[in-house]
Amino acid sequence: MSWILNPEGDRPKRKRPANLKDFPKGPDGKPLEPQTPGSEPTSPWAGFPLKDDYPQADDPVDPNRKVSTKQANRPFLAYAQYRAEREKAHADWLQRKQEREEKLARGEDVGPEEPDPTEEPEVGCLGLLKFILYATLFIVLAGKFFTGSYLWELEPPNLQQFIPTTQRLFSESQLAQFDGTDAGRPVYIAIDGDVYDVSSNRATYGPGGSYHMMAGRDAARAYGTGCFKTHLTHDLRGLSESEMRGVQHWKKFYAESKKYTKVGRVSHPPIDPASPYPEHCDPKKAQAALERERKAKEHDGAKEAKREEL
Repeated sequence: MSWILNPEGDRPKRKRPANLKDFPKGPDGKPLEPQTPGSEPTSPWAGFPLKDDYPQADDPVDPNRKVSTKQANRPFLAYAQYRAEREKAHADWLQRKQEREEKLARGEDVGPEEPDPTEEPEVGCLGLLKFILYATLFIVLAGKFFTGSYLWELEPPNLQQFIPTTQRLFSESQLAQFDGTDAGRPVYIAIDGDVYDVSSNRATYGPGGSYHMMAGRDAARAYGTGCFKTHLTHDLRGLSESEMRGVQHWKKFYAESKKYTKVGRVSHPPIDPASPYPEHCDPKKAQAALERERKAKEHDGAKEAKREEL
């Protein structure tokens, strides 16, 4: 119940700091008169009196009120004085501008128009855009100077991946309708499932063109083997490493081409793994393909036998 009788607790009462100087006293021990009007202590501690004897100044908010010039009020008073000086300078400029316009109306010669001395420097959106423009220009020129490349030898981003597309999924019969025989339809080719629009080069992929046999189908195998008569299929089984590199080369060619655009994918029926590989048009390569097929079957058989043992 002690907190009810003594709500302030047992804390010692606040005392005046011992190192705080008293107001200066005279020989008789009595405090001297307040400091000379207009003078201000250089420190809030040196000569700090027990009462506020700082000079008074007009309150910028209420002209009928006086406020102390103590340290805590000085930033506010200084800013108020700065604002007053700015407003006066602006009013004087408006007066000079009006006088200039009156002289112009009377046909008198006047000098160039004086800018507003209180106008703030340009900032905001326009200033920010200028800064970004200058910074970008500096970075680009610095890259050209140091690396010989405006982009600092970096690859520009592929922005097409962020643009919504209308790509579609084709069946083999649907893709066959875009082989170029119908002049009202575009010409499409496919390689390893990816479908590209090659209508910009209809003379090559359209009827009578040197690559017309590739149009309207996925002839990925022919891109690796060069057998453009017998390998017009998407079946890539049994290809050698060099032939697979050839397929990958052409896939990259169409994917990075600025002339041809990807329009979708083609869905193929599954390939029977027991079916033979397509016969190569080169007898030597055909023999090598048969050998790879035999080794692949032996490997698959060994895996199956080992699975059965387990």
